[in-house]
Amino acid sequence: MKIVTNTLESIAGIGIYPVIGLILFFSIFIVLVIHVFRLKKSKVEEYGRLPLEDDDDLNDNENESLKQ
Repeated sequence: MKIVTNTLESIAGIGIYPVIGLILFFSIFIVLVIHVFRLKKSKVEEYGRLPLEDDDDLNDNENESLKQ
């Protein structure tokens, strides 16, 4: 582990990469949280029923929504 640490310390400007990774992570996390809170209740209920429905029921629901 000491070899890796010494090698990374010798590279100039390497300290910015963890900061960039952290900023990217929190940016994506915040966007996802905002998206989840803006979902309509009907969509949340539909997503909640997905694991319980058969494939035939799922296709029927999709066909009904396309007709409307």
